[in-house]
Amino acid sequence: MTRMFVAVVPPPEVVDHLDDFLSVRREAAGFRWSVPEQWHVTLAFSAAVPDRSVEDLGERLARAGGRRRPFELRVAGGGAFPHADRARVLVARLGADDEAATELEHLAAGCRRAMSRAGARVDGQRFRPHLTLARLGHPDNVTSWVRLLDAYEGPAWRVDEVSLVASHLGEGPRRRPRHEVVASYPLG
Repeated sequence: MTRMFVAVVPPPEVVDHLDDFLSVRREAAGFRWSVPEQWHVTLAFSAAVPDRSVEDLGERLARAGGRRRPFELRVAGGGAFPHADRARVLVARLGADDEAATELEHLAAGCRRAMSRAGARVDGQRFRPHLTLARLGHPDNVTSWVRLLDAYEGPAWRVDEVSLVASHLGEGPRRRPRHEVVASYPLG
């Protein structure tokens, strides 16, 4: 069994732009900041994908991606889970026009179905597209951080593939997860 997720991974120039914006601000908060190289938009997640299902999952993801058209996204705005005044997670939101937002929703639904039909239990709640920026050790008010991020708008990029990623807990820097892209699947 392997922890896996399907994600949209922003290109390096998008990551660098947001990282530059945050770099001068991170020291102002004692959050556990996510590693920028691992920023992604999770479309589907399973804590336990059976090893025998990985090949079938790949075939299903290829079909799910093939049904969707490429679209444009940008990182724009901030948010927090469960909410800004008692946050456990600080996030960057995504900006998209209505057509792109619909494509992203359908893509996430297709990836979740692919994972489920390949025999993996799909975790999570309703799809809320975001990049996880930081986790908090205890609930706290991050309203000022959300407002700061609401003023941010990064460069647009064309989403033309999804990636299947294995997450190896405790194997990354400072005992964080190490992410390994297993395969990527084109859209369209």
